[in-house]
Amino acid sequence: MSTPVSESPSLTPNATQRTEATHLPRIELPDKPLVTIQPSKSWSALDLHEFWLYRELLYFLTLRDIKVRYKQTLLGVSWVLFQPLLTTVVFTIFLGILIRVPSEGTPYVLFAYAGLLPWTYFSAAIISSSNSLVNNAHLITKVYFPRSILPVSSVAARLLDLAIAFIVLICLMAYYRVALTWAILLLPVLVALITLLALGVGMVSSAINVKYRDVGVLVPVLLQLWMYASPVVYPVGLVPAGWQRVYELNPLVGLIGNFRAAALGGPIDWSAFAWSVGIIAALLVFASFLFRRMETHFADIV
Repeated sequence: MSTPVSESPSLTPNATQRTEATHLPRIELPDKPLVTIQPSKSWSALDLHEFWLYRELLYFLTLRDIKVRYKQTLLGVSWVLFQPLLTTVVFTIFLGILIRVPSEGTPYVLFAYAGLLPWTYFSAAIISSSNSLVNNAHLITKVYFPRSILPVSSVAARLLDLAIAFIVLICLMAYYRVALTWAILLLPVLVALITLLALGVGMVSSAINVKYRDVGVLVPVLLQLWMYASPVVYPVGLVPAGWQRVYELNPLVGLIGNFRAAALGGPIDWSAFAWSVGIIAALLVFASFLFRRMETHFADIV
């Protein structure tokens, strides 16, 4: 009777892999990463090419901000009308009736609303854009996209509020029979400049707010002071003549003052307008430079 021939045990798959692995060369990782994703060193205020590539993201972030703001609200978009209207009523009672602040021959309620309309949009855009990076920390730490899209979308979302509240201004102008002039064509330009000013301030404050969260508390306080330093509820003529040049260094003087003049048919202050354009251009360059320098560390400290 023949004895069975013993076979050598075959190597299991795990054993085979271990045997082959011992003959593979060791791969050493470099001390520094081969590719680093970092912002461009361009001085341009906005990278339009990159914005075009991420245009759909900009659209959906803007749409999201609009939906979130009015989600589960009782009055919905009516809040957009109530805020400038109620503020106008308060200022009309105390400044227009009791103190009798001059309104350049225009009913004070119309005068005040024409100033509060762009101011309400401007202040709301800055507050929302200042918190845009902090509120979207979950996106910044997980995926790459141009970080400046976040403050831009926050400012763009507030344009809908401006458009809705502008309907009330049209109704007030029709009620008081304000005649339209050619200056009304300047309104889109002024709205664009106010948007760019809000974007410049929002980019600076949002970038600093990532590192110093005190900015989120400080911005509303500074905006309240900025309002009284701007011709929102009083005419530019109340400022002494010797201080007019200094006063025009506030870019809102040339924007809100001319917004009211363009809507109500007053004279356009081209000198203040030119100062506003120059200051906004300089602010956008500075905001772009600061934002790009700080953008590299957003994901680390947000």
